[in-house]
Amino acid sequence: MATALSTDLYEITMAAGYVAAGITGRASFELSVRSLPANRSYLIAAGLEPALEYLEDLAFTPAQIKYLRSLPALRNVPSEFFDETLPSLRFTGDVWAMPEGTPVFPHEPLIRVTAPLVEAQLVETTLLSTLSFQTSVASRAARIVDAADGRPVFEFGARRAHGTDAGLFAARGAYVGGCGGTSMVEAGYRYGVPLTGTMAHSWVMCFDTETEAYERYMDLYGSQAVLLIDTYDSATAVDRIARAGLRPGAVRIDSGDLLTESQSVRSRLNAVGLAETSIFVSGDLDETRIAGLVGADAPIDGFGVGNALSTVSDAPALGAVYKLVEIERKGEARPTLKLSHGKTTYPGRKQVWRFANSHGIYTHDVIHLADDEGSGEGHRLLDRVMVDGQRSRIAPMLNSVQTTTRAQLNRLPAALRDMQQGEQYPVHRSQNLERLMTELSDTLRGAGE
Repeated sequence: MATALSTDLYEITMAAGYVAAGITGRASFELSVRSLPANRSYLIAAGLEPALEYLEDLAFTPAQIKYLRSLPALRNVPSEFFDETLPSLRFTGDVWAMPEGTPVFPHEPLIRVTAPLVEAQLVETTLLSTLSFQTSVASRAARIVDAADGRPVFEFGARRAHGTDAGLFAARGAYVGGCGGTSMVEAGYRYGVPLTGTMAHSWVMCFDTETEAYERYMDLYGSQAVLLIDTYDSATAVDRIARAGLRPGAVRIDSGDLLTESQSVRSRLNAVGLAETSIFVSGDLDETRIAGLVGADAPIDGFGVGNALSTVSDAPALGAVYKLVEIERKGEARPTLKLSHGKTTYPGRKQVWRFANSHGIYTHDVIHLADDEGSGEGHRLLDRVMVDGQRSRIAPMLNSVQTTTRAQLNRLPAALRDMQQGEQYPVHRSQNLERLMTELSDTLRGAGE
C-alpha cells in the first residue's frame, strides 16, 4: 500500500525548498475534477477512508531517508532536511471531505486539506490516485447497477486491473457504487466487501468428463455452487447436469450471444425441472450491453463485470486536480488563484451547499467560501473528518456507504442517470466567491506592473 515515497519527486524537491525558504505556515489544498468524462453526468465520491488511513500512517523510514539523501536531485539540500525534517514528519493537519457515496460535479472539492505546507504538499500524489480512481470506479459501478435494473452485479475485474492494489481499490469502489460483491478475496478481508465466485473453464477441463467435473464441485459446495456451462456447449451441459441429478443454485454463461444463450438455457433448465436454478452471465459486459440484455427481457438473474469496472475502460483517467487555495504568509491566511488558460482555479477554502425541491430531488449546488453561511434550505456537503492528523469520527461501515450512494442517486434528476450524457446539473458560485475571484484576478494580473 502507499508509503511516504508514494509521491512524485517534485513533491520532495518542493518540500525541501519550502524548508530552506522558511515557508512553514499552514496551507489549504482542494481536490476536485475540472470536467466530467464523456457519457457522465455525475460522479460518486469514493476512496476517502483509504486516503485518511494513509494520512494517519504517513512517516519516512530511515531506509527511505537514506535513499532520498542519495538522489542527485537533492544533493544541494541542507542536511537538516534529512536529519530533522523527514524523521519527525507526520501529517498533523485537518481534513474536510464529502462523505463517500455523495454525487459530485465539476469544480466541487471532494476533499480539503489544511496543514503545514510541507505536509499538505507531500500527500498530493497519493490523495489524487486514491480518490480519483475509486471515484471513477464507483461512478461507473453506479451506472452499471442502474442498467441492471434490480438484478445483482458483481465485480470480477481483479485479473484485468493494473496491478493487485488497483484490483483491491476497484473492488472497494465498485461496492460503494452499488455492486453486490467482488471476487477479490483481499477486498473481503480488508474492507468487508462480500465475496462471490464460480469456477473456471480449467476446472471442467481437468476432469475426464464434464459431468464428473460438476459432480465433484457440488460434492464440496452443494447447492451454493455456480456451474460454468459453456466450456464445450451450454445446452449439452444443462442436459448432463439434469441426468446426474444435480441441482445447482446457478449456472454461468461466459461467452457467445448472451441473449440467445440465456433464452436457450432457461428453456432447458425449466424443461428438466431446474426452474429454480438461476442464470448468471459474464464476459466483457458494461452498462450498454447490460441495458440491452435487460431491455430485451433476457432471462438473466445476475451479471459479473470485469475490466469495465477495474480499469474504468471507457474513461480510465478522471483528471482530478489538487490545487493550493490558501496560504499563510506573515501570520495571515491569504487566498490563492491560478490563472492558467483553461486551468483557472477557485480561490479560498470552500464549502458546497446542495439544494432540493419539495419532493427531495436535488436541483442545484452553490460553491461558497468556507466561512460563509449558505442560504435557503440547502445543506453542506463537506464534513470535517480529520483533526490534527487523527480521524475525528468512526469510519462508516462500507455497506452503509453503499446504502448512502443509492439513496443519494435516487435524489438526482432522472435525466442525469440516463445511459447517455443527459442534462448538466447546475453548479453556481456564490457572490462572495465571484467577488474574490475578480479581485484576486485583477490584483495578480497587475502584479508585474
